[in-house]
Amino acid sequence: MTEQEWQTCNHPRNMVPFLRGKVSERKLRLALLALCRRIKDLLGDHRSRRAVEVLELYIEGQASAEELADAAQSAHDAEEELDNLPYDAAAVTAADAAECPKDGYDLVDILEASAMRAGLIFISAKKSLNSKTRSAALDAEIATACGLIRDVVGNPFRSLPVIDSWLLWNDGTIPKIAQAIYDERAFDRMPILADALEDAGCDDADILRHCREPGEHVRGCWVVDLLLGKA
Repeated sequence: MTEQEWQTCNHPRNMVPFLRGKVSERKLRLALLALCRRIKDLLGDHRSRRAVEVLELYIEGQASAEELADAAQSAHDAEEELDNLPYDAAAVTAADAAECPKDGYDLVDILEASAMRAGLIFISAKKSLNSKTRSAALDAEIATACGLIRDVVGNPFRSLPVIDSWLLWNDGTIPKIAQAIYDERAFDRMPILADALEDAGCDDADILRHCREPGEHVRGCWVVDLLLGKA
């Protein structure tokens, strides 16, 4: 895969395997979390929704591996019990993400599968779609999933340094803004972060563009993580 292909890819099967060995387990879990949170309210069983919640707590160090395993098992139980119901009532693979590596699968495998499955769950909830529009809508949703993965992972072809002067500028204003965005999921403040970075002397086009470009940002956004020193 080339850098240009990574930036424009619209299908997880073409981009996710490339991440193996290139990003941290935390980043892979955060990408999974972004997919799961997008469909959380569409999941028809409380055990499935709980698996998403516990996955996030685990990533943040607020839940134990045992709690994660229990939530995963409950979600698997829900999946088996709801097997004959529509996709929007089924358990999502947050459970598998919780337990990885398992049965020969790693987080990269689960992320690729989850991007497809999350798209199916999302589209199944749109009852107004007919057979013609459903396929196009699914393609668009899967492309959105790729965008979410890029928001978390960033550009694996580039390593970006953080200049200390940015972090020290104006009594640490930039890490304070970044921390508030992270904690509160206040991604509407990303343009404010870009303005502060420019004032602090940042002229990196990729960083500034990502802060200002339209599109969804999620917890684990690569710019916010970069400024907070999270890998």
